[in-house]
Amino acid sequence: MTALVDCDIHNELAPGSLDPYLPDRWRHYDQTYGQRGDGGFPYPKGAPNAARADAWPPSGLPAGADLEFMREQHLDPLEIEYGILNCLTKANRQQNPGYAAALCRAVNEWQIAEWLEKEPRLRAGISVPYEDPQLAAAEIDRAAGHPGFVQVLLLVRTDEPLGRRRYRPILEAAVRHHLPIGIHFGGGRANPLTSAGWPSFYIEDHTAMAQAFQAQVISMVVEGVFEEFPTLRVVLIEGGFGWLPSLMWRLDKHWARLRDEVPHLTRPPSAYIREHFWVTTQPIEEPPEREDLLTVFDHMGGVEKIMFSTDYPHWDFDEPQRAIRAKLPGPVREQIFGGNARALYGLG
Repeated sequence: MTALVDCDIHNELAPGSLDPYLPDRWRHYDQTYGQRGDGGFPYPKGAPNAARADAWPPSGLPAGADLEFMREQHLDPLEIEYGILNCLTKANRQQNPGYAAALCRAVNEWQIAEWLEKEPRLRAGISVPYEDPQLAAAEIDRAAGHPGFVQVLLLVRTDEPLGRRRYRPILEAAVRHHLPIGIHFGGGRANPLTSAGWPSFYIEDHTAMAQAFQAQVISMVVEGVFEEFPTLRVVLIEGGFGWLPSLMWRLDKHWARLRDEVPHLTRPPSAYIREHFWVTTQPIEEPPEREDLLTVFDHMGGVEKIMFSTDYPHWDFDEPQRAIRAKLPGPVREQIFGGNARALYGLG
C-alpha cells in the first residue's frame, strides 16, 4: 500500500482550549465580549461543525478535538504517514485586529503543545489574522521557526482578492520562510459568496465555493503576484479542481486580446497557474473514465500538482480506497497519495 499523506485534517478547539495560551487581557476580552467575525458556518443542523456522525469521540469533546480518538479512528487504521492539520477557527477573521492576532497566536501555540509535540505524524498550517496583513506577517515570522508548521493557512473568502497589494506582506513572509500558502474552503465576513448575491440554500453555498477559488486564482495571477514572488507556492484546499483547465483556457484567451492592460505579465496566465498552484483531491469532480481524469491532470500542469486529502472529520470525508485510488495506475497513485505532498512540504 502507498504510504498516505493526508493534506487536510481538521483539529477542532474545545471550549476553553485557548485559555492557557491567551494573555490575561485577551482572555478577559474573550470571556467578556467574545468573537465578532463572520455570521457562522452554514452547515446543516444534521451535521454540526460539518462533522461525520461517527466522528464525535466518547470523551464528549467536539469532533476533531480529541487526539487519541483521531489516532484510533483515522491516523492508525489508514496508516497515515503524515497528516496536515488545517484548524478552521474564526480567530483569523475577527473584526478587532488585536484580538484576532492574539487568538491566532494562541491557536498556533495550542497546536504546538497539544498536537504537534504529542503526535510526530502531524504537521500544521500557521493561523494568521489575514485581514491585517502586517500582523499576519509578524505571526508568520514568529511561528515559522517551529518545524511542525509547513504552510500559512488562509481561508478562501477574504475581504478582498488576494492579489491586491494590501496582502503582499503575508505572501512576502511566506516566501521568506519557504512556506506555501494554503487557501482553504470557507471564511467570509461581509461579502456574498457569489457575484450575484447571497444564495438561498446550503447546496448552493457548498457548490459555489469553487467560485471563490476561481476569483483568488485569477486575482493572484493577473495582479502579478508571481512576477513579484517567483518562488511562491499556493495550495488550493477543498475547492475541487475540475474547473481549473477551463479557467486557464478562458484566461489565456482574454490575455491574448487584453494583454496591454497587464504588461507586468510576461507569460500566459496558464503558465503561472501550472507552475505555482497545487490542489488537494477532496472534493474531486471525478469523471467516469480514468483516462479523462488523467487528461484533467495533464491540463493542470501534471499529476505532480495533485495531493490526496480526506477532510477528516467532516461529513464529506473521502476514504482512500473509495476515492480515486482504484482508478489510477501505480506510479500516479504513489505521487498523489504521498510523493507530491512530501516534496512540497519537505516531509520525511
